[in-house]
Amino acid sequence: MIFRPIRTLILMGLVFLAGIVFERYQHSQRCAVAQGVAQDGLCRGLRQ
Repeated sequence: MIFRPIRTLILMGLVFLAGIVFERYQHSQRCAVAQGVAQDGLCRGLRQ
């Protein structure tokens, strides 16, 4: 009975981390389309 809440918390943590990784990937892709480089969470070298 005690395992179910612990399993739920672990699953929620994994889903949260997957969302962060996915968002970082999308950010780097948008930066590459804008001809920049994603560095330290920022897009540098943008061409406008």
